[in-house]
Amino acid sequence: MKKTSFLLLLFFVSIILFLITVEAQAVIVSNATELSNAIGEANNGGDPIIELRDGTYTLDDMLWVEADGVTVCSISGKRDAVILEGRGMDGYVTHIFNIAGSNFTVRDMTLQRVGNHAIQVQPGVDAIVIQNVHILDTGEQMVKVSYDPDNPALSSDNGVMESCLLEYSAGIGPQYYIGGIDAHRAKNWTVRDNTFMGIRSPGQDVAEHAIHFWSHSENTLVERNIIINCDRSIGFGLGDRGHIGGIIRNNMIYHDSSEGFADVGIGLEAAAHAQIYNNTIYHEHSYPNAIEYRFSNTTGILIANNLTNREISSRDGASGTVSSNVINAQASWFSNPSGGDLHLNSPIPEVVDQGQTISGLTSDFDGESRPQGDEIDIGADEYSSISSSGEEDNVKSNSGCFIATAAYGSQAEP
Repeated sequence: MKKTSFLLLLFFVSIILFLITVEAQAVIVSNATELSNAIGEANNGGDPIIELRDGTYTLDDMLWVEADGVTVCSISGKRDAVILEGRGMDGYVTHIFNIAGSNFTVRDMTLQRVGNHAIQVQPGVDAIVIQNVHILDTGEQMVKVSYDPDNPALSSDNGVMESCLLEYSAGIGPQYYIGGIDAHRAKNWTVRDNTFMGIRSPGQDVAEHAIHFWSHSENTLVERNIIINCDRSIGFGLGDRGHIGGIIRNNMIYHDSSEGFADVGIGLEAAAHAQIYNNTIYHEHSYPNAIEYRFSNTTGILIANNLTNREISSRDGASGTVSSNVINAQASWFSNPSGGDLHLNSPIPEVVDQGQTISGLTSDFDGESRPQGDEIDIGADEYSSISSSGEEDNVKSNSGCFIATAAYGSQAEP
């Protein structure tokens, strides 16, 4: 036993020494020039871990990342204390990060004021992690996952975006060609625990979705997000550029009475075998549908246990199973609709214990176990007499950039 204990102690000491050694190798930067130089050195085989001191980094050009395994994070872990910015939504800096290397991680910072995208992922780049990042005021989609139309086999796989805030500071975008995360040919991505606000078009046409996976994306998991006042909230597929599989669950979606280009909460187009369950959608504008599924190649879908105040509608020959949904929700049922808080105020008889069992559905928006009563509740919140309070995401989850990357660097099981 003594020998075993000694070996275990030696093992843990070795791990600690390894982590300390890796942390010591990180490049620490304090300004935009040092950051740009550190990215360039990483691309040429230098240290891949770059830590940023608190401050504002105003860029003169995008940060092009082509090496695999690069991590960029703040030392403090406070996303509002480290700001990377361009020269405005109509300025000459088009991106913050343009990513051509796999296994890239960005954590604990703010990205803002660029003409195109805060983050663009090039075709075929895998295992991107975006964690605890505040993105605001971009001229086009905030996070763009690109594709190569001449190489349909090339996809960007196994990405994670979590605990982020994506918004426009004016509560509305600069044009209609904007969105939150817009992903083409992306497989096995997870988008969870984020907040999206004000992704709205000021004119000409409807804005892109807050969360959109299309152009033959597959198996996307979208869960536990809050979406407030966005023209369109979550989309799988668009037209004939579809989506296969995937789950949209435990999300809270609210839109106020402003009309503009307000549209559907969850839209499926050419989205075969998707599962849409236990979401809560409350709209105060006049668009008639909360969830739509469209076109004859949208087949084999499940829409169940959703709580809305608008219709769930099939269009253009789509088919699937629609069951155990409630479409007459009242504002008084929820804690704070205008703030995106669609937790139940009380045990509503039409909602509590009225849902159906679904394989893989074991928790709710807050991570609380389902069911709390005899059966699963309808909507994102599993009602409990003990209320849940959310913590601010703008704190460092782990000590040190390397440890954080290890914690968040792989896609969690759905």
